[in-house]
Amino acid sequence: MLETPSPLEAATRPPAPPFPDADVLHVVDLLPPEDRRRYHAARDYLQNVIRPASIEYWNNEEFPHEFLPGLADAGLARLQTDGTSALFKGLMYTEVARADVSLSALVGIHNELILGMIASLGSEEQKRRWIGPLESFTALGAFALTEPEHGSDIAGGLATTARHDGGEWVLNGAKRWIGSGTIADFALVWARDVEDHEIKGFIVETERTGFSARKIAHKIGLRLIQNADITLDEVRVPEANRLPGATRFARTNELLRDSRAWVGWQAAGIQLAAFDVARAYALDRLQFGRELASFQLVQQQLSEILGNAQASLSLMLEIARLQQAGRLEMVQAAMAKGTTTRLARASVALGRSLLGGNGISSDFEMAKLFGDAEVLYTYEGSYEINSLIVGRAVTGKSAFV
Repeated sequence: MLETPSPLEAATRPPAPPFPDADVLHVVDLLPPEDRRRYHAARDYLQNVIRPASIEYWNNEEFPHEFLPGLADAGLARLQTDGTSALFKGLMYTEVARADVSLSALVGIHNELILGMIASLGSEEQKRRWIGPLESFTALGAFALTEPEHGSDIAGGLATTARHDGGEWVLNGAKRWIGSGTIADFALVWARDVEDHEIKGFIVETERTGFSARKIAHKIGLRLIQNADITLDEVRVPEANRLPGATRFARTNELLRDSRAWVGWQAAGIQLAAFDVARAYALDRLQFGRELASFQLVQQQLSEILGNAQASLSLMLEIARLQQAGRLEMVQAAMAKGTTTRLARASVALGRSLLGGNGISSDFEMAKLFGDAEVLYTYEGSYEINSLIVGRAVTGKSAFV
């Protein structure tokens, strides 16, 4: 009969080698062999090439166009259309966020809201024109929904208008916080039809007369992705540019639900990044003649960051199961997004504290993660709004006006 060691004996044994990739729950083992191979190849590229090079771009608020071919070669431009599982897609989002959260925003929005919208709601002509270039990152789109005066209430408050005029549509209005707005080849613009008052979607090439985009500068996070203020002044597009499947906002909202869940994978990734940075720093840094990693409080902080990350991953595994079965609802997506980003905020705060003064310099990465976590907590539905969505579902009472 095996004897169970006492807590004291277990605590005084020599430590096992640290998990090199922090996958203490062996989540990656749930993937089939070919997907595991793809995962590890992409992870190696992201960690060895993208992660170290991203800091300078983050500091300068610049977009690294030269990263796009490598991201495409890793299959990250076509996760939405290549038939992969919800779990594999989610773990890829996690690993991109682990390398750089801004690029994970680009990859996620590209797949969930650009490629996904055209593949699901576009015409055959639109698919032929755009899906190939999108799947190779030789074309970029921007998702133009949020407005200067309407964020959380966008479904009811959307003010951008579309007017049908002689076989064309005339668009007027303004959009704000539009990712890739200054670098995209086209924007998916959501506007209210002045005739039937339904929200419709339009592909608007960014060189069209009356379309202008201005970069939003001085952000504290996601500094690589080029968020923009967009102005639409009598922009004319042909009927062929209207998304035929987006005749009602409810259909679009189904895809927005999936993109809300996607942020949960980002939140897991940023926590794994915080753990990677904090553990490496603790093992390398000497204070009082000892490695930081040998101090009890430091080990407690590392343990809490890792626990938060694994709790987030476990929650997202269940979200992937529901997505794969076609059973994901907005309440589940909202709960996952809210919970994982709350844990991410706590994890990066612990990591920043562990690095002491160096934790406020992006040169040591943790400050970069600290700023990026604030954006995850806020976009795709703020923490508070997602909490109210869950609250409505469990009480039957709406707190929305």
